[in-house]
Amino acid sequence: MWLYVYHGSVKKGKCLFLSCHGTLGVMKKIGIIGCGNIAPAYIRGIRRFDNVQLAAVSSRTHSSAERIAYEFDVPAVGIDELLSDDSIDIVVNLTLPEVHTKVMKQILDAGKHAYGEKPLAGSFRESMELLDLAGKKNLRIGCAPDTFLGAGHQTCRKLVDDGWIGDVRSGTAFMLSSGPESWHPRPHFFYQKGAGPLFDMGPYYLTALINLLGPVAEVAAVTSKGFETRTATSAERFGEVLPVDVPTHYAGVLVFRNGACVTLTVSFDVPRHTHSHIELYGTQGSMIIPDPNMFGGEVKVFRRGYEDWASMGHSHGYTSDTRGFGAADMALSIERNTPHRASGAVAAHVMEIMEAFEISSASARRIPLSSVCGRPDALPLGLLEGRLDR
Repeated sequence: MWLYVYHGSVKKGKCLFLSCHGTLGVMKKIGIIGCGNIAPAYIRGIRRFDNVQLAAVSSRTHSSAERIAYEFDVPAVGIDELLSDDSIDIVVNLTLPEVHTKVMKQILDAGKHAYGEKPLAGSFRESMELLDLAGKKNLRIGCAPDTFLGAGHQTCRKLVDDGWIGDVRSGTAFMLSSGPESWHPRPHFFYQKGAGPLFDMGPYYLTALINLLGPVAEVAAVTSKGFETRTATSAERFGEVLPVDVPTHYAGVLVFRNGACVTLTVSFDVPRHTHSHIELYGTQGSMIIPDPNMFGGEVKVFRRGYEDWASMGHSHGYTSDTRGFGAADMALSIERNTPHRASGAVAAHVMEIMEAFEISSASARRIPLSSVCGRPDALPLGLLEGRLDR
């Protein structure tokens, strides 16, 4: 069994920020490696927080870094230059999934804290290797998704913790679509090893459930493939035939360590459906939870004695896209030597869960998990925009 609790050291910087209660902290400088489609969202999100500062961007293709640098008025540098810059404390890895492990190792070997876009690594084994390396170097690893830190899911977390639906006993989670080939400019990736509906979208749903219920104990699942090939209809790839190398429909049951059982189905084989993204069922009521790929969304609760669902106001802020929230939270946690919420331990646990789906299907048995992660701390109430400190 694996259990990871990280305590990072504080690396002194040159900039300070003033917390809401008047104390000074060291502002962490962030560099970004990878300047693809998700980079602008991260830059805008990081710039919403007062305890971090974007120092530079870099990319394997320097022209991509220069484009982002021009758009957002930030220096574009080479990857080696960014990694050797002593003023940069945290590096955010936004590269393609197939090189996530390699780049995360480069960041850690450069003596910097690493925060990655999902998935953390190419496999659960590689994820654990990264956590081991970070532990030896006394460095932090964080990983997306951080959407569970937004208003929608933090509101659900508070309602669960406050007992609005009693003890959660079961639930459902659905990510059902007909696939990305009708709209994505490069849909071929989604049908190659390391992708598919579970490895692409599963981290959002699994991380959201871990935030609400804690870690998973075991998995029982089946998988299938709807088609051997797909035909792209997006403008950029219209008519291109896409080989399908991975399952495109996953259905399983997650047995959580707290005893709750949640049915999870993710699929690229569903033309249309009427399911909620996530629902939880407790001893005193039920809850409809918003899209875990978003920061906001409507929260609904039904309690015994109600006539119908009741829409709940948000208890927390950040309803709009705030990618990079997890990196800013990690920066403050480094400063305070406290656990960060979008942690590498959670991301590694998610990776083991996803691999367990395929192992369970192939072996026709329930798969116990070897990893354990802590349930991320809930965010405090009353945070002002741009601040993680009351």
